[in-house]
Formats: sequence, structure tokens, C-alpha cells
Amino acid sequence: MKKIAVLIPAYNASETIGGVISGVMKHVPVERIIVVDDGSSDRTALVAEKLGARVVKHVENRGKGAALQTGFDTCLELPIDAVITLDADLQHPPQSIPDFFNVYSSGEFDVIIGSRLHNKKGMPFHRILSNIITTFLVSARTSLKIPDSQSGYRLIDRTVLEAVRLHSNGFEAETEFIIKAAEHGFRFGSVPIDTVYGGEKSHMTPWATTRNFVKILFQDY
Repeated sequence: MKKIAVLIPAYNASETIGGVISGVMKHVPVERIIVVDDGSSDRTALVAEKLGARVVKHVENRGKGAALQTGFDTCLELPIDAVITLDADLQHPPQSIPDFFNVYSSGEFDVIIGSRLHNKKGMPFHRILSNIITTFLVSARTSLKIPDSQSGYRLIDRTVLEAVRLHSNGFEAETEFIIKAAEHGFRFGSVPIDTVYGGEKSHMTPWATTRNFVKILFQDY
């Protein structure tokens, strides 16, 4: 059976990280749950540690891309076959993890993306528009049909982690990852997921994120 780790980048997520870890523990042993505390000023790391997750800390906030790369480096120290990434704010339901397992077990894909675009109910309009536009542009850039390029809920095979290294520190790193993985010839698949939108505070700065996305999109690697 394949060994899967789960990586949760987290920043000031003390109110939700416990629920995420508890949900993940129903599908993955706690010793393979990695939380990267990206310079939080709250109790994020303490809550994760009390539940038994492996916690890696950034001294200061460096951004989601930096947290992901730190987590990927940590995963490569473990005897695992793949990693699932999901956010710490409960927008990515842990109960979808078996769906990733099922698709991965086919052996057809190296990167499996959780796609929210099959069911847009409850998704804010500006996010629908942003996702559709960026997904179209990333698909055009890679000459592949990429599902929901902004989704951070992904399963990534170990071989991809070994081949791709992120240099962007912000949210645009998720686009950088797709482009680099595509250029290495890795295969992309998807699973439909539901996403819960509540009153959580976003750490994304729209203008800066858009500017950095455009920069990544047209950069040569």
C-alpha cells in the first residue's frame, strides 16, 4: 500500500487547525501529518503539536510558497510515496482524502488536483471569475487541461517533489509548481471537491497576487 503524507501550511490558524488535523487523522496516521507554521503569532503550532502532528516552524511569516517548499523538503526526509497538501482553514474537507487515494492508485497521474469548478455553489463570484481566468491561462501556458489551477488541495507524487523546487514565496507558487511539473512531463489528474466558504480572513493580497501570477505565467524556466 502506498504511504501518503499530508502537508498543511498554516498561518495564524489556531481556531481551525485542530479540526483539520482531526479530520485528516481519520485517513492518515498522525505521524505522517506535517504542519508548517509560517511564523504564526497565535497558538497554531501548539494546537498541532498537542494533536501529535509533526510541526516545522518558520521564525517569521515567509508566505505560502515558502511554507510549501519547507514542507516538501520535510516530506522527502520520510519514506513516503506521495503527499497531499490542503489548507489550514477548513476550506478543504479532509473527507475528500480517500477520493485522492482512489485516483492515485490507478497509477495514471503524478499530480492530482482537487477541482472546485464542477460545483460553484457558495463560491464568491470574484473567486469563480478568478479561477476560470487563471485556470484557462495556466492551461494555455502548459498546453494541458489543468483543472482549477488555484486549488491548493493536491496529491503530489514523490518523484514530482524531487524534480520541482519552488522559488516563489507567495500564493503564486502554486502556479509555478504546475508550470514546472508540466514542463517535466508529469501527468495531471483531478478529483471533484467541495469547498466551504465562511467568514475566514484571507491572507491573500489580490493586487500583489495577480501581479505575481502574471510574472510567473510568462517566466521561462
